[in-house]
Amino acid sequence: MGELDGEGGDSGHDKERRGIQSIEAGGHLLLALGAHGRPMALSELARAAEMPPGKAHPYLVSFAKLGLVTREVATGYYWLGPTAMQLGLVSLRTVNPVREATPFAEHLSRESGHSVALAVWGNQGPTAVVLFDAAYPLHTNIRSGMVMSVAGTATGRLFASYLPAQLIEESLLNDEARLGPDIARPVAAANLQEMLSDVRKHGVSRALDNPTPGVCAFSAPVFDYSENMVLAVTLMGGTRSFDPNWDGAQAKAVRACGVAISKRLGALSH
Repeated sequence: MGELDGEGGDSGHDKERRGIQSIEAGGHLLLALGAHGRPMALSELARAAEMPPGKAHPYLVSFAKLGLVTREVATGYYWLGPTAMQLGLVSLRTVNPVREATPFAEHLSRESGHSVALAVWGNQGPTAVVLFDAAYPLHTNIRSGMVMSVAGTATGRLFASYLPAQLIEESLLNDEARLGPDIARPVAAANLQEMLSDVRKHGVSRALDNPTPGVCAFSAPVFDYSENMVLAVTLMGGTRSFDPNWDGAQAKAVRACGVAISKRLGALSH
């Protein structure tokens, strides 16, 4: 029975997890090039990958044969090669931001116990596309497919802070006409500008007991490889169990979630 459970003393799970160390070691060179985002000298690249130059060089020779790296003739610097770029383009063409973000949003909801919504900018404005309910009763009117107010919600103000102004201005003007006064929740122009300033300062948007009394929310941006905002991830909870501070646990959690999804989508600077 012992041999059937795991030949040579290794369990099936251990076999599945075991990799090839030389490939992993060489992979650090590619990761270092991607992280620095520019051509690098052999000594600098080896140092970034935490290996001696003499060990790094054979890896780079093999990677060059596969087109994963290229060596500039004039400088001798190494950079990502055509094969690496082609693989990246294939990944970017096939990536679906909502699909990639959903597991992160679900994890955030499960870990925090609060509701989490993913929203995109749709034809009529901020639109909820995925919702994970809180572990306790939370009375909000957000449902999948719902269009939210631009000025009157944390999610809407997040888009207003990061999307081009000409795209947002029309939606701001048409908020009440599109959604009605109960959903639009008009915000005075001076107050709105102060709110948007807070969003840009803290990197997240906040709503306290408005538009829904008793509910607080923080919303964080998600950026893609072109550094454009493509999603909002919003964490919502009851006022009594939700830290409303900009540097509180909920703000930090949703901000970290947004950064993690952005990295998944190829963003480098967020």
